[in-house]
Amino acid sequence: MIPAAFDYTAPESVADAITALGSDSEEIKVLAGGQSLIPVLRLRLAAPTLLVDIGRIRELGGITDEGNTLVIGAMTTHAEMADSELVKEHASLLAKAVETVADPQVRHRGTLGGALVHADPAGDLLAPILALDAELVVAGADGERTVAAADFFEDMFTTTVGENEILTRIRIPKHTGWGSHYEKFTRVAQQWSIIAVGVTLKVDGGVISQAKVGLTNMSSTPIRASAVEQALVGQAPTADTASRAAAVAAEGTNPPTDTNGDANYRRHLAKVLTGRAVQAAVSG
Repeated sequence: MIPAAFDYTAPESVADAITALGSDSEEIKVLAGGQSLIPVLRLRLAAPTLLVDIGRIRELGGITDEGNTLVIGAMTTHAEMADSELVKEHASLLAKAVETVADPQVRHRGTLGGALVHADPAGDLLAPILALDAELVVAGADGERTVAAADFFEDMFTTTVGENEILTRIRIPKHTGWGSHYEKFTRVAQQWSIIAVGVTLKVDGGVISQAKVGLTNMSSTPIRASAVEQALVGQAPTADTASRAAAVAAEGTNPPTDTNGDANYRRHLAKVLTGRAVQAAVSG
């Protein structure tokens, strides 16, 4: 199907993009990598009157080291993150999750910022960003504001980014030396996650000193498995510890029921995948 007619602009700066977003067009959509938006346009599930393509804004790209923080531009592609030694060393959970996204073609076009603002609860990058305690920098006519990942996702396909704002960069505290793993369950290759579990943990002196666990597609937004985190901290990194922690993985979740499985099926999967992910993270 052919999209409905729309006007198009491709600003070359964040300031120009914000100006375009503030225009009097009836409905405006921002185009990042386009891997989610283009199919929606072709199906006419969205019919914007203006499309703002931010792909030419160079300041929105790149991965930089800022001391204790890794800063990733919103237009950085999945492939760039997967190849980045900085991401592999300081945010390995994100690097591992990125490798599971769709296929190479999508990874070379899709962007971190686009995935986060699209906010599909089955998307593979939301839960890792949440588990890594990232901060997201949003720019608008009134300047920049920083939003914690825990406050960024408001509902399915809904974030705190306003109509006249864009996400510019993601700030991730370094998790250097932490073990991590992203365990994803799908029925067929390249499918959206039925559910997935992202684990990153730190072992000191033979015990787990810190643990962060994010769940994908277990609610209308990505969520932290706080009960699992509490069950891991202070414990030896053993299979028994992983099993006990996994038993509480479904606490506080509200998984959907759809053609891929009902809520109880997903709760069961959460326990199984959490056990696997914790054991793999302990191994590095």
